[in-house]
Amino acid sequence: MSGFVYVLCSERNGRFYVGSTENLLRRYWRHASGQVKATARLRPWAMVGWRENPTTSEARRVERALKQQKSRLYIERWLAGNWEPVAVIGN
Repeated sequence: MSGFVYVLCSERNGRFYVGSTENLLRRYWRHASGQVKATARLRPWAMVGWRENPTTSEARRVERALKQQKSRLYIERWLAGNWEPVAVIGN
């Protein structure tokens, strides 16, 4: 089963949230309705990007890689499709 990595942006303060899921629409609805504890305080959220991965485990791997960088610039470059050059710089 495929998995998705997604990036939300808080319309309140511009903060990014990175996550992964099997069902992108259902997961976004849970964030938007305040059902996710980690994101409820900073609503409303806008989905600014997502990518489909061949498996859910691959999606989780990409999610962890994005979160480990702790870098807004890294996430912005990933959203723009510049994943590889940033990965080299980050190492």
